[in-house]
Amino acid sequence: MSTPDVDALPQSWQDVLPAGPSRRGFLTLSGGGALAALLAACAPSVDATATGSGQRGGTLRVGTPPPPTAVDPVTAYDGTSIALYQLVAEYLIWLDEDFKLVPQLATKWTSDASGRKWTFTLREGVTFSDGTKLDADTVKATFDRLLDPKNKSAALSAFATVLEAGGVSTQGDSTVVFTLERPFSDFPYLVSAGNYNAVVLKSDYAGDFAKRGIGTGPFTFESYNVSTGASFARNPKYWDTPKPYLDGVEVRFYADDQADLVALQSGDIDAQFLSRPALVEPLGSSDGIAVDKVQSTGVIVLTLRVDQAPFDRKEVRQAVAYGLDRPAIRQAIGSGLGDLGNDHLFAPLFPAAPTDITQRAKDEAKVAELLKTAGLESLRFTLTFDPPNKDYAVTVQSQLKEVGITVDLDQRSSKEFYGGDQAKDTPWLFSTANLVGWVGRAVPSQLIIPMVKSNGIWNGSKYANEALDAAADAYDAATSDAERREQAEIIAKTLHEDVPIIVAFWSGAARAYNSGKFRGVQAHPGQYVDFTTVSRV
Repeated sequence: MSTPDVDALPQSWQDVLPAGPSRRGFLTLSGGGALAALLAACAPSVDATATGSGQRGGTLRVGTPPPPTAVDPVTAYDGTSIALYQLVAEYLIWLDEDFKLVPQLATKWTSDASGRKWTFTLREGVTFSDGTKLDADTVKATFDRLLDPKNKSAALSAFATVLEAGGVSTQGDSTVVFTLERPFSDFPYLVSAGNYNAVVLKSDYAGDFAKRGIGTGPFTFESYNVSTGASFARNPKYWDTPKPYLDGVEVRFYADDQADLVALQSGDIDAQFLSRPALVEPLGSSDGIAVDKVQSTGVIVLTLRVDQAPFDRKEVRQAVAYGLDRPAIRQAIGSGLGDLGNDHLFAPLFPAAPTDITQRAKDEAKVAELLKTAGLESLRFTLTFDPPNKDYAVTVQSQLKEVGITVDLDQRSSKEFYGGDQAKDTPWLFSTANLVGWVGRAVPSQLIIPMVKSNGIWNGSKYANEALDAAADAYDAATSDAERREQAEIIAKTLHEDVPIIVAFWSGAARAYNSGKFRGVQAHPGQYVDFTTVSRV
């Protein structure tokens, strides 16, 4: 994958691009190897067949759980569906494994002085797999579709308060203009792979992607069976020649993670879309299986509802936070991958993440002191969750029992946990305490705006703080790295003190594959899929 054309970005964006060596290097390499990897990552992409590092052709067989809903780029939210349509359709901007912006269907983007008007220039000569030309009207139609509430797009939460219907216009065939509701210097991320529903589709797209998935991407949708899998063929019209190197991709659905893993170990598949770190990490490089790993911004959040007892007292929320052994949780739930969390929403992967806030650690004496200050002799509460977070819930229950806090577990089916009326009674937003898994986001605002801003669309804690709201708005409007760090510190310290949410660790991301047959398969912090440079060994 090529690196971003920094000269094509406005100065404000050069200020805030992630800096320093590749974060992949810290996880998978050491010494001179890390430097070599960094230099390789910064080099232009080349044809694998020209370097002798791989061979063109072949079909990559990939395992994954079946998608729980229709494979529709407008409404899909699950990892499998996203991976499937990312093989076929593309974004204005891609994100690499360090969440850096990489020009894809757009070659450059600039903002005006106000930070509210963003102009994107489209790549020339791009066509959809059926021969239809990519133009500005097509891109406008894509975002008009995502912004129309009647389409129930999963992208609406990302655009909330930033871009509304009617905010997209064109200037000729190759220029698209986005007029925002307020200054937002991270806006390019919202039309990138960081907003995973924002793939560009044909103007006449009608929700039939699994039947006639047409995109500008490296592969074409050949077949789809909701029970067994899907197949993809190399797109001969792909604009980024000579990619892709593969002839095709065959996707097979497996009922659970264990079955998926057995298929990889037995050779029935060559790679996984959604590797579970706890299962694949022990494999190491055994039996020709390699596990690529990166830092991520994925996170399981323990939400505490601040508008009702017992968590209407800050000291009670702090007591729970001090009752947890974070390294042990990371080891038990994340197989030791990822970074420790400190009860705020700036993962270490985010460039503006504060580094001077003391890491919160388990402290039994502090727990007792805080509960006494709150006037409580003991604490008991119910923790609600769905099956994927059962191990996390049991771990929290066990750890808090050690410091005298009783936790009653309330497991719901995923359908029930996320069901109900989203405005008044859905468990994931209205229970006293709950666990919610959030996929990796490219920028912290994608977590802060919906989760902890006053009246945020997914504010399960019911937390409201005017100072945090103001700092979040200032962060969004900031155009320099220094200003971003200043506002980030205000937000992080406020959350760390008030504890409406507990972040024990930020997950790492992994992707397992057969390194004896293929090379170029990489993990991604957002679990995104780019197989354009995968080749046979």
